[in-house]
Amino acid sequence: MKTVLKVIIGIAGVIVLGVAAIFYFTSALVATADGFFQAVGRQDMAAARGYLAEDFKANTDDAALRAFLSRSALLHFKEASWSNRQVSVGRGELRGSITTDSGGVVPITLTFVKENDAWKIYSIQKPTAGALSGEGADAVPTPAEQVALARRTMDDFAESVRAGNMQHFRASTSQLWQKQFPLQKFEDAFGSAYGMKSAFDAIAGQQPELEPASALAKHGVLLIEGSFAGKSDKVDFDAKYILEGADWKLIGFHFKIW
Repeated sequence: MKTVLKVIIGIAGVIVLGVAAIFYFTSALVATADGFFQAVGRQDMAAARGYLAEDFKANTDDAALRAFLSRSALLHFKEASWSNRQVSVGRGELRGSITTDSGGVVPITLTFVKENDAWKIYSIQKPTAGALSGEGADAVPTPAEQVALARRTMDDFAESVRAGNMQHFRASTSQLWQKQFPLQKFEDAFGSAYGMKSAFDAIAGQQPELEPASALAKHGVLLIEGSFAGKSDKVDFDAKYILEGADWKLIGFHFKIW
């Protein structure tokens, strides 16, 4: 009995240490989030923007940020509560809720990137109030929007294939991916497509066949998988997107022609 009790105590101790570690390693994320929302509550937009990532600020101006915060009732911030915390190399995420000064509760998800050794808010995702279906439906683009995203990605990729360089395609992707991969890495990864120009020409203007994503993956990544059917070839693809400011931008891409 004493041995069993020791084992139970040991397991409990491991759980406590695990929880403490999560809180320790995500404390900087919480500090950034708290600083941002406290500035928002004071309606000090200049101070609030200091907590945002450069890519966020580049994609969302002051007017757009204030409009989003106003629509979301976040200008009336009172306190925050975080029920889920994640951190990995250079990336982080907080999921929880904001309580407003009128007592309202706003579910929210923040993603973070590390810039100059400081955690900055990369995106803010808030559910749309009203009837929703499916877990994660709050932040997932509609099926029609996903089709448009896939079509845009393939058009951008095909344009670079026709030009014989990946400059246009790289410029269409997320700022985060561009920072991680210079043009030469895009050439190394996708240069093999230059010999398949006819396959991409054959799917120009076509709509993809895909099974729309119903939820976001880890760290708020949107994964879209599908295919384009040409006259003789079929182009399968999977594309990963992240929210930069108010727009979904490509963070990963793979294709197969058969």
